[in-house]
Order: sequence, then structure tokens, then C-alpha cells
Amino acid sequence: MKKLSITLIIVVFILSWAQAQEPRYLVIEFIKVETGQMYDFIEHKDFMQKVYQVAVNDKKITGWDFWSLQSGADSGEFQYITITYYKDPVSMMNGISDDDLVKYAMIAYPHLGDKQIRDLYGRSLLSRDLAQRSYMAEIATTKDNFKMSKGVLASFDLMKAVEGRFDEYEKAEREVFLPIHQKRINRGLMGSWSLLRTALPFGSEAKSTHLTINLYKDYLQFFNAQEFEDLESTAEQRAAEEKGLKSRDQKWVYLATLENLVR
Repeated sequence: MKKLSITLIIVVFILSWAQAQEPRYLVIEFIKVETGQMYDFIEHKDFMQKVYQVAVNDKKITGWDFWSLQSGADSGEFQYITITYYKDPVSMMNGISDDDLVKYAMIAYPHLGDKQIRDLYGRSLLSRDLAQRSYMAEIATTKDNFKMSKGVLASFDLMKAVEGRFDEYEKAEREVFLPIHQKRINRGLMGSWSLLRTALPFGSEAKSTHLTINLYKDYLQFFNAQEFEDLESTAEQRAAEEKGLKSRDQKWVYLATLENLVR
């Protein structure tokens, strides 16, 4: 049954892959670090950045981000978000094995031996608690030339589509809300926007079914965007927005700053 479920997930993602232009596949991890482990985790973050750079060079992944949480539902729930980017759904589901990570670490740190690498990697894992991991596919995005760099601000909006209104919600995001975000981008009030669909966890008990990522170059742009009001929108458009909002439940919004990235 488990093997069949994974096969179905991969089929769904391959279908969405064929329908989208240059889609991205992301594994998003929400990480909690206890106060006493903070120093060890910072070492882990710096250690893993070089390891993931080797993984990018080997074309195992296409990128990696490390985000520091600024606000959210509960500051004690988790403090960091990492995103690992893959070229296709099969690579995403397979991920990077511990053996491959050790291999990449030995390339990144040639002065260290196998035992030292494994000990360092093992200790680094103990410094954090993986609160949640989500496998996602990008299914819609704005047209922009936004460049990712340290200090970029992101709003991660976790959504749960109303049961029975899954397609209606995605249609609303593409046809109603994407144009609104595109207007903000065209007016310099936003950097980029994308809609992601969750593969795992899935089912009626999943905390969310979708995620939107809103990118801003800094806090000034972020706050200006919050003040934006589309005075040109028609009554029909506003009604469509209201209908779209009812097709989903906005679970949580997390504001985070990009601290490290690998491409």
C-alpha cells in the first residue's frame, strides 16, 4: 500500500510537471532549535551550506535556502525554515541519502577524515528538531526577474483548501490572486509570488494543502505592499476575490529572512 501511494504521488507530480513551464520541486523543512543547542545548530547550518553547494555542483539538487523566522503562529514552534530544490518529482521523493551527504561533506572538507565527517554530521543532526517536512510542487508563479540574495524577506502563507473545493481554490489563486500579485510586482511593491501544492503530508488531517510564497527585497517594500489597494478593481473582480477566499482556510502566515542560499 505504501509503495502504491508513493507511486500515485509521483504520477500526480509528473502530470503537473508536464503542464507547467520549468516547474520547481521543493522540500520545505520547519526546524526547531532549543536555546542550549543554538550554537551547535549555527555550526550545523554553516557546515551544511558547503555540503549542499557540492550537491548542487553534482546536480543532485538545484538549490538550498536557509530562512530565519521573524514571526508566525508560535515562536516556540520552530525558528528556521530550509528549502531544498529539485529538478523533478522523482529526485524530490528520493532526496539525498545520508551516505551521499557524507560523500559531499568529504569533498567540501577534504582535510577531514571519514570518521570526523560522520561524527560532525551526527552531532549536527542532534542540534535541531525537524518539526515538519513538506514535499511540494510549484504550480503557478508570477512573471518577474527577482534575484534571490541574503536579506530577502518572505511571507510563507500556509493554506488548506476546503474539502471538495480543491480545484476551485487553485483556479482562484491562478485567475484571481495571481493577477493581483502581478500588479504589485509591476508597480515595484513586491518581488515575486508562487503557489505550491503539497504532496506529503496529505489527507484530511494534513495541516495544509497549499503554500504561497511572497518575496520582497526588504521591509520597506513589504510594508508598502500591505498598503496597496487596487482602486481599479471592478465589483465583479471583488466578488471573485471574496469567493476565492471562501474556498480555503489560511492556516498560518510566517515571515522570514533569507540568511543563506546555494545555487
